[in-house]
Amino acid sequence: MAFPTLARLARFIRSIFAPAAAIFGFSCLLTFIFVLYQPHVGPGAVQRLGWQSWDKISDTAAGTLSRPGGGQGSEDIGIPSSGASKEGVDWWNVTEPDGAETHDYASLPLDVWDPLMPHDTGFSEITITNCFVDPFFIPIIADEVCAPSTTKEQDARKGKWVKVGPNLNFQGYSYMNVHYRRTRRLDIPLVTDIMVLPEHETPSPFSPSWTKVSKAVSPRGQKRYLWYLTGKTLGEMTNEEKRNLITEIDVTFGDDVPWYGFERLQPPVADKDESHKLEAVALTIRRGVKEPPKAGPLHFSHEGNFKIMQIADLHFSVSEGVCQDTLINPCSASDNLTMSLLARVLDQEKPDLVVFTGDQLNGQGTSWDSRAVLAKFARVVTERQIPWAAIFGNHDDEDGDGREVQMKYMQGLPYSLVQPGPKDIHGVGNYVLKVYSADPSKTQLLTLYFLDSGAYSNGKWDLFGLFHGTEYDWIHQDQIDWFLEESSRISVIERPFVPDGSKDLGGIWKRQTQIAPPQRLAKPNAMMFFHIPLIEAKAAADKDPVTGEDLDVGISGLEGFGSAKKQDGFFHKGLLAAGESEHRAAGTAHEVKVVGNGHSHITENCRRIQGIWNCFGGGGSYSGYGKIGFDRRFRIYQISDYGETIQTYKHTESTDKLNWQTLSGRGAPGPSREFL
Repeated sequence: MAFPTLARLARFIRSIFAPAAAIFGFSCLLTFIFVLYQPHVGPGAVQRLGWQSWDKISDTAAGTLSRPGGGQGSEDIGIPSSGASKEGVDWWNVTEPDGAETHDYASLPLDVWDPLMPHDTGFSEITITNCFVDPFFIPIIADEVCAPSTTKEQDARKGKWVKVGPNLNFQGYSYMNVHYRRTRRLDIPLVTDIMVLPEHETPSPFSPSWTKVSKAVSPRGQKRYLWYLTGKTLGEMTNEEKRNLITEIDVTFGDDVPWYGFERLQPPVADKDESHKLEAVALTIRRGVKEPPKAGPLHFSHEGNFKIMQIADLHFSVSEGVCQDTLINPCSASDNLTMSLLARVLDQEKPDLVVFTGDQLNGQGTSWDSRAVLAKFARVVTERQIPWAAIFGNHDDEDGDGREVQMKYMQGLPYSLVQPGPKDIHGVGNYVLKVYSADPSKTQLLTLYFLDSGAYSNGKWDLFGLFHGTEYDWIHQDQIDWFLEESSRISVIERPFVPDGSKDLGGIWKRQTQIAPPQRLAKPNAMMFFHIPLIEAKAAADKDPVTGEDLDVGISGLEGFGSAKKQDGFFHKGLLAAGESEHRAAGTAHEVKVVGNGHSHITENCRRIQGIWNCFGGGGSYSGYGKIGFDRRFRIYQISDYGETIQTYKHTESTDKLNWQTLSGRGAPGPSREFL
């Protein structure tokens, strides 16, 4: 009996062996794939799941190239991490800002000119071309006729010719461009120095390694030639020599500072010609990789304070500027004069954030080299390492580069927080910045909305190709929808905010013995900035419930009101619709307490309309129109009590604090009776 039983058992084991082996093998495979196997870092490494799954984080893997850029409306710079900071050290000093850049330099294209691209690769050859074929209208013919001669062998050894974008003879009638070859080969001598010299001069000390470009580099005036020195090959260079290698060439117009990281070659290729109103033309070079420093996360002080300085309507030009409507006499180089005033006010106020509210560029045929103007408009701010944001006005892209290109350039400047925003709605520069608490909780205490109010909805072109707007643009429905969506994403907090305990703040915050004020759940206060005011900004002001006087402080009515004639109802459908809380029991308080505008240079009042303050910055530049006797000025916003209290005043040429008033929080006027 035992033998048949064992035979049946053997048959049973044999029958289940195949499926059991299959199940066991498949289980091992799943274990390897999902548990043991660790794949290389892929696209998923730049995202995280958590309280905001759309926030980018820095990818620490080598071989990643990250260009400055914004998210789709939400900030991606300075989002604080959830980890604890070191004891006795502020979290923003130990938390690396999101968006920290790592570059795979070997992957950068060698045949594309982009002054913002962080190339560490040098040049093998430089030349000049002069052509009369317009590359804008007939680019294919221009590339064939105007490009430097070459062969496939030369392209393979020295690199393909790359055209430096700006036309040296932009103010003339031909198309003169610098071209260079860029190579990663280790056996090709690379350019280590460049000089611009008059026709009969040579570099000193001279050596056979200097090469003179056959065609003059000067578009007009005295003939000047480009000389370049080739030295060691990349394989022969030390690390210090590689860091000092010339990695980019650019062209700038005017006499102001070159782009960040570049140095101007002297003399210029063409001098300024005041009799014909022609600006100087200069070559600039960059040595090595010069990454602009990034702004850290915006945060309140330990005492709960945050200061914003609004700079409105600089109206800078490629030239040094022309003074308008000022008692200063003599007055020249108005752009430089404005920067001196701005520097003095910045040093006195020491803001935590600077907001440029449009018309940084003068347009009107004077800012045709946008990059030259952008290089200087924020310089006094970046020199002081102050984070800054900006929005566009109606003049910024009247000539020169469009808004998308200007936005890319502004993102490439030091301490910039500007973002392009979503591409599927009107405007460039619709974005959100958030300001956090200084304690380890890193609670968002203030929301800053930035919108592009556009330029013109209608206009005409003149015989010189300049556009003259006849009607202003407005904030469109898709922007209203975007704002309401962004507002809905803001989390409620306990207000008024109380920081985490005194231990976390090193004893600066002392626990109070009195009873804490009652708290409520609501979104943090918000402010909003855009250039062209809403038509509601000239509506009747709210009444002070105590005195019965108009809540309208400052100067207005000295000029025509500059709002658009048309609108999509942003004030009612956007600003009034976005409340602090979605719960009816929480009341009707609006999330946005203050709207800051530019555009109107001699209007600088703050007027409360249906519970929302509409404040103008007033003209801050000698290069923009004004009024004799009307000081240039900048509006200051002092936010205190951890975001609960918002106060404002103007800092003018002659007065440090003009029209101090409380807009929200302690000491602010209560709601008007008609809105109770």
